[in-house]
Amino acid sequence: MAAQDTRVNPLVQLGICVGGIYVSFLVWALVLSTTPYLSTGTFPTSDKFRSVLFMNTVQSIFSVFSAFLYLVITKKRHGVTWGEVLGLPSARSQPTLPKEKAIVNEVNGMNGMAPHKSTDAGRLLRLYAFIALVASSAAPFGFLALSHISFPTLLLGKSCKLVPVMLMNILLYRRKFPFHKYALVALVTAGIWAFMAFKPSKPGKVGGRETSSVLGLALLAINLIFDGVVNATQDHVFSTFTLDGEQMMFFMNAFASLYTFAALIFPFSLTPSFLLPASAASGAHFNELSSALAFIRTHPSVKLDILLFGLTGSIGQLFIFATLSLYGSLTLVTITVTRKMATMLLSVFVFEHRLTKGQWAGVGMVFGAVAMEAIIARREKKHKKAGRKEA
Repeated sequence: MAAQDTRVNPLVQLGICVGGIYVSFLVWALVLSTTPYLSTGTFPTSDKFRSVLFMNTVQSIFSVFSAFLYLVITKKRHGVTWGEVLGLPSARSQPTLPKEKAIVNEVNGMNGMAPHKSTDAGRLLRLYAFIALVASSAAPFGFLALSHISFPTLLLGKSCKLVPVMLMNILLYRRKFPFHKYALVALVTAGIWAFMAFKPSKPGKVGGRETSSVLGLALLAINLIFDGVVNATQDHVFSTFTLDGEQMMFFMNAFASLYTFAALIFPFSLTPSFLLPASAASGAHFNELSSALAFIRTHPSVKLDILLFGLTGSIGQLFIFATLSLYGSLTLVTITVTRKMATMLLSVFVFEHRLTKGQWAGVGMVFGAVAMEAIIARREKKHKKAGRKEA
């Protein structure tokens, strides 16, 4: 999945990645919304499962096994070591970037990347551990921000995710992008922002606080910066080492599982009050793991949804990491930030929902930017192929 297949049209392959991300996370979101759950006993109650940390741990564990299974099926052959299967570089051989992937990287503004690939396995593992730590730390800031800002503000902030991704690439790793990449980021960000900002409000549908505080905006900014650091460092890893997306997926989720499990077993009594989950208020549980397991015992119907949540999320991650390794973080984030827009556009045609003029303007900016990017990328790829033939 991560290696580009020359037998498949690049646009078709990108379409498969986009479709895989959209479909798998649509199912994932449906599973996530199947609450509340009835408890067992003489007087059953209807309760929601609120342990986000437990769900994240489950998804990380499922993703580890999904990535491992994929790698074993596609890479494990006679004479191939486990280190090679998992993408750990060896000093005995100097890996080279496949020609097809090099073309894609050039088209995506990654032509400034060093052709010499690192063989330092220890450095690669440290980078994986760092990315997983930052990614695991980003989510709590988003949840904390929602306690101090309105939900629409959170959505508007998240719609600007392309900006910190590009900014962190420039600041941390001195990456340079062609002009059309900056135009893409500006147009997509403005389009998504307009689509969210001009969405008609619905009574009783507002989440978070009605007003936004400086603290909430600061927490949201930290969340976005962390997201940018994660995506920029992932690009840096792919530029420095020769590996597939599923290999990164395996190690990132392995480290993330360790981090989130450590947080699960950390005592409530030692946790800062502003980080305590709602389940800690009763004082009946020692840590979040015991709280989550107690809920599962009294609400057994939640088990199937937890398993489906982990399974659908891990399948979605296979498509996400394949897209990341083939097309880079800017393309991936463009796909993920437009997912909600695509879902709402589908509802316009299926359920005859209406969009405001501002929302249609946002749609035009986003699809105009994506069309511009596709045309330029295709033209550059043809020029590079022609140049190689002449050489």
